[in-house]
Amino acid sequence: MTAVLRVVLDQVVTPVEADLATASRELGRALVAAAPAGCRVEAIVPSGGTVDVTADVPGVADVTRTSFARRELSAAWQLGVPAGTSGGLIHSPTLMAPLVRHDRVHDSDQTVVTVWDLSPWLHADEMPKPAVMWHRGMLKRAAKHADAVVVPTHAMGARLVEIEPRLRDRVRVIAGAAPRGFAVPTDEVGRRRALDLPEGFLLVAGGPGAADGLADAFAAVVASGVDLPVVVLGAPAGTEPAVVELAEAAGLAAARVHVRGDLDDADRAAVLGGAVALLAAGTREAFPWRVVEALTVGVPVIAVSTEVHREVLVDGGVIVPTADGLGAALSDALASAASVERLGVLAADRGRAFSWRGAAEQVWLLHADL
Repeated sequence: MTAVLRVVLDQVVTPVEADLATASRELGRALVAAAPAGCRVEAIVPSGGTVDVTADVPGVADVTRTSFARRELSAAWQLGVPAGTSGGLIHSPTLMAPLVRHDRVHDSDQTVVTVWDLSPWLHADEMPKPAVMWHRGMLKRAAKHADAVVVPTHAMGARLVEIEPRLRDRVRVIAGAAPRGFAVPTDEVGRRRALDLPEGFLLVAGGPGAADGLADAFAAVVASGVDLPVVVLGAPAGTEPAVVELAEAAGLAAARVHVRGDLDDADRAAVLGGAVALLAAGTREAFPWRVVEALTVGVPVIAVSTEVHREVLVDGGVIVPTADGLGAALSDALASAASVERLGVLAADRGRAFSWRGAAEQVWLLHADL
């Protein structure tokens, strides 16, 4: 008998958050490639959207398209309306799933969801209230109905259990990765020119929210005495002036700061190709996508010590106990070409620990164990 794993790919068809769309696409592709003998992957998607899921995730055997568009489907699932999608083995790369009562023992039904970011619970003031309420409501439904909840790090798993103790025995850790084949493109220089970016800069990521640590990162650049431009990647639309204000408050001239929003995979890789180092000063309890991408292409990483950073970096970067030490660590890291090269090698070695193929194999094992 063929086992069918039905994957919720709403973010592929109707992308709402860039990193979740990438994670959904990459995990879907990897699940197809890693499917055990006698198993296949099908997709559950909302109606509408401009992306053909069978083209973006080749090998999907079938697609269940609901009668609801993504917004309506999101509301329906939050209210516990299955919308004709429940039953069988269901895996969601996000919290978006038909979390309803089912019988895993007798009917072999399973529902597994994923949490990549704990901001709706720990930094709710930095998010729109409707998004916070949706995430919190869906986690409560997961506590009642999910057979497992996947998180990308053990640190996040422990914190999630503090937030929702009913999940204590159902949290599983499966890390994400950079997109398959993620590498600095051959046309990197042209891409950076098109983005109006300088050559040779320090890279930071995030927006003006306190948890992203941009203020500490800017202060560290000033304290280091390193005279390089600073590129900010992934700033939410409309927050560019606030980011520049943070830089100026730290003592950085606005002309040195280049703020960019979400970029596609090739452009992000090109930006990383021009970075001398990535400075990770954020304390957000979320999977650090840009850190993992920096490791993948061998960019030195200097990070403030958090449980997430320690778990992801291990010995692949420089970890500083507090933000006050970031400036000195940055100065030491860039003191010589040999130091930069050594840190780049350590980063690349650690980057090989993350792969979507490995994640997909763990997902298949998880559903088999359930």
